[in-house]
Amino acid sequence: MKILVALSGGVDSSTAAFLLKKNGHSVSGATIFFKGVSNEDVEYARRVCEILDIPYYTFDFADAYQRAIVENFLEEYQSGRTPNPCVRCNQLIKFGLFLNKALEMGFEKIATGHYARLEEKDGVYLLKRGRDKNEQSYFLYRLNQKQLSKILLPLGEFTKEEVRNIARKMNLPTHQRKKSQDVCFLPDTDYVVYLKNIIPEKKGPILNQEGKKIGEHRGIVYYTYGQRKRLGISHSKPLYVVKIDAENNAIYVGEKKDVYKRELIASNFNFIYDFDLSKPIKVLAKARYFAPLSPATVRIIPGTPLKVRVTFEKPQWALTPGQSVVFYKDDILLGGGIIEEVAK
Repeated sequence: MKILVALSGGVDSSTAAFLLKKNGHSVSGATIFFKGVSNEDVEYARRVCEILDIPYYTFDFADAYQRAIVENFLEEYQSGRTPNPCVRCNQLIKFGLFLNKALEMGFEKIATGHYARLEEKDGVYLLKRGRDKNEQSYFLYRLNQKQLSKILLPLGEFTKEEVRNIARKMNLPTHQRKKSQDVCFLPDTDYVVYLKNIIPEKKGPILNQEGKKIGEHRGIVYYTYGQRKRLGISHSKPLYVVKIDAENNAIYVGEKKDVYKRELIASNFNFIYDFDLSKPIKVLAKARYFAPLSPATVRIIPGTPLKVRVTFEKPQWALTPGQSVVFYKDDILLGGGIIEEVAK
């Protein structure tokens, strides 16, 4: 099979390329250019291709990435929401533009170094949790059946430690590279510093749970739900951000117990395959990447566009508008949506 591997210059994607070639596929590598990709990343990817003796390409998607990912990132923060650019990038760039480019070039499939598993059953592609403790299926929930039919995820059955060991044994230069940053277009910059350099400060009140002003913030774009640092308020107990009111340019804070919530409303859904939503369904859900899976009930809210109410059995830490809530049945990823508001 003729496969194009998306190479980031890291250990995961380079090991994925090695494993595919070892299994007899015709493999090539390619790196996507966008804001945050360094010359060092490209050089590592190029060296891996030389060692594996496979062709290497570079694709300049910088303009598309700026419009689809960076500008959305800024808009979301200005609206008092906390976006997840990795989810959006996977949908629109890696498994969107990159996949289309690969197919145009005659490749049959693309592959990435994500820690997730893919299984075909009766013509339906099931996306499953990977074996690694930090598996990454959460970031792939916006993919559809057409995309899944054209991708390979070689690392789904491996742990990160096993992948590093493989890369070390094969003398791949990426085996000691550090983990990539959470916001990949800000490899060396804290997101608060980045936002401060672009968006002017707009001060406003910090309010307690009773609506009383107890401080002043520097701009809602610099805060997110559950944040404790940089509040600048003296209090008998630590205070955390529990709500961001963009309309009134206000931030609400409370004690740690106030950050835990059980219910949210979400929209902008993507379901990987069809299933019955006409009645409440029991799922395992997570509203943050590092959150553990937790039992929850999903109920449709009548009307258009589709919205659902997600009720967790146990309170969850810092449910955050703009983040993704993702649903599972055992290890199978059902889909998910974007959190619109925190209900209670």
